[in-house]
Amino acid sequence: MSVPNPMASSQRSVTSDWPALPYGDWADTATTLHLWTQIVGKIRLVQTPWTNHSWHVPLYLTARGLTTSPIPCNARLFELMFDFLDHQLVIQSSDGGFRQVALKPRSVADFHGAVFSALHELGLEVSIHTTPSEIADAIPFEQDTVHHQYDPEAAQRFWRALLQADRVFKAFRARYLGKCSPVHFFWGSFDLAVTRFSGRPAPPHPGGIPNFPDWVAREAYSHEVSSAGFWPGGGDIAYPAFYSYSYPAPAGFAAAAVRPDGAIWDPALGEFLLPYELVRTAASPDALLLDFLQSTYEAAADGAGWERSALER
Repeated sequence: MSVPNPMASSQRSVTSDWPALPYGDWADTATTLHLWTQIVGKIRLVQTPWTNHSWHVPLYLTARGLTTSPIPCNARLFELMFDFLDHQLVIQSSDGGFRQVALKPRSVADFHGAVFSALHELGLEVSIHTTPSEIADAIPFEQDTVHHQYDPEAAQRFWRALLQADRVFKAFRARYLGKCSPVHFFWGSFDLAVTRFSGRPAPPHPGGIPNFPDWVAREAYSHEVSSAGFWPGGGDIAYPAFYSYSYPAPAGFAAAAVRPDGAIWDPALGEFLLPYELVRTAASPDALLLDFLQSTYEAAADGAGWERSALER
C-alpha cells in the first residue's frame, strides 16, 4: 500500500490555487475591508488579556474566512468571523446566540453600527477606540461614510491568496525551534505575518507609527526578530508582495544575496520584497516562496550572529 505524500498537493503549479490579485482592480474594496477588519480586531483587542508582542489582537485564517477565535466576555465566549464564501460577518456566542452582518457595499459607519447593534442584541456590551490604527489622518469608524466599496469576488480572491500564504508560512514556521509567533493576520497593517526571535533583547523601537502608541511598538519589538509576511499592496507599492525584514537590521542586510531572482530590496520600506505574481505563476509556488523566506531569514540571522544551531530543526 502506497502512502500519500502530504506535501504533494502543495507542490502543484495550478495558478487557480493562487488567484490573480492586481491591487488596482480592488483597491477601494481593500481599503473598506481593511477598516472593517479593524473594527472586528479592536473588539478582540479590548476583551482579551494582553499577550506579548500584541499577539492577543490578530485574526486567523479559517476554511471560510478570517476569525477572531473565541473572545471572553465575563463568563461567556463569543467569536466573530468574516465568511468570504457567503459574505457575512458571523457573530456567535457560547450560549447559542447568533447574528450575521452582511458583507456588501456599505459605509464603514454603517458596518460599525450594524456590528455593535448585533453585539448589543446578544447582550455583549463592548466599547472600542474608534480611530483606525496605523493610518494617518484616519476618520473615526462611526463617521466614515467615505469608504463603502465591497466587491465580493475580489474579497474572496484575497482570502484565497491568504490561504496559500498561510499554508506555506506554517511549513516555514515548523522549521524553527526558537520562539516564533503564530501565523496571524494583523488588521492594523492588513497583512499576514510570521516572526522568528533570536532570544536577545533589541534596542528600543523608535515608534512614530500613525495612531499607534510608541510603547506598543517598543513592546512588539522588544527582542531581535526576523519577520516575513504577505501584504496585498497600497501606497507606494501598488502590487501584492511577500516581504521580509529584520529588527534591528544587521550591517550589510540590504546588500545580502537573497533568493529567488525577482526578490528586491526596498529602501523606503527597509524590507525585501517578492512580488506575489512571481510566486503565483511559478512552476512550484511553494518552493519559490520558501526559498525567499529561508534566504532572507538566513541573511538576518547570519548577519546578526544568531545561534542558529540551537534555534533550527
